[in-house]
Amino acid sequence: MLDANLNRLKEGIRVIEDTARYLQNDKDIASRLKDLRHKAILNHSISLLDSRNTITDVLKKTTLSETQRNGIHQIVCANFKRAQESARVLEEYLKWEDLKLFGESENFKHIRYELYSIEKEFVLKYF
Repeated sequence: MLDANLNRLKEGIRVIEDTARYLQNDKDIASRLKDLRHKAILNHSISLLDSRNTITDVLKKTTLSETQRNGIHQIVCANFKRAQESARVLEEYLKWEDLKLFGESENFKHIRYELYSIEKEFVLKYF
């Protein structure tokens, strides 16, 4: 679960970052997103690869709502939500003492709140 959400978080941020960079030519927002993406790390992320199992993932099948987007606005909004939700999952599960990673929770809380702020700025500026 941690591996999947870390990947989802970084992928969502990257989609928005590339939109800001290449489609909107917004260096400030693109740079802030890039910085957030680089902060989205776990100290033990290499050991997470062992738990990755895309073959038996029960929800790997694409849903209808994932197959099409009606413009850049929907792409950007979907990826902000994807990244925010993933940051929240990481934040919550990294509080669990059994994982021995509970000190890393605050990083993902910070990322989540930064994403909320950047989302507001980006959407109000371009849509």
